[in-house]
Amino acid sequence: MFKRSDKLADGQVDTLIGKATSVQGDVEFSGGLHIDGRVTGSVRATAGVPAALSVSEHGVIDGSVEAPSVVLNGRVNGDIFGRERVILGAKARVQGNVHYSVIEMALGAEISGRLVPSGSALPGAPPSALPGATKVPSVGEVPA
Repeated sequence: MFKRSDKLADGQVDTLIGKATSVQGDVEFSGGLHIDGRVTGSVRATAGVPAALSVSEHGVIDGSVEAPSVVLNGRVNGDIFGRERVILGAKARVQGNVHYSVIEMALGAEISGRLVPSGSALPGAPPSALPGATKVPSVGEVPA
């Protein structure tokens, strides 16, 4: 009747870093982490366990982010590695590259960096280097 699920419930928060809180140093977490304050250092999920990171419009991370699921409405000054899903809200600001499997971006989200789909042939490889990728002709270009 009751079964343990290894999936994290949508919106589940196990740890909260409040708006008036500032953390200096790297943070490693499992479960749900919600950031309203500031983290100066990397934020990463423990490998092999369900984890989700959410950052409010007041939240700031000065460092890289690595988690299966990332929901960003605040600011990240560093690269984001979303192993499963990255959601960028309208107030999201990223100064760095976003590595993703699935991405959702709201109108108004800003990225100063590159979008890098997971499974790229080589880091920094153009999208045409992905298996099954097709080149989209530019305006005025005649398709081959």
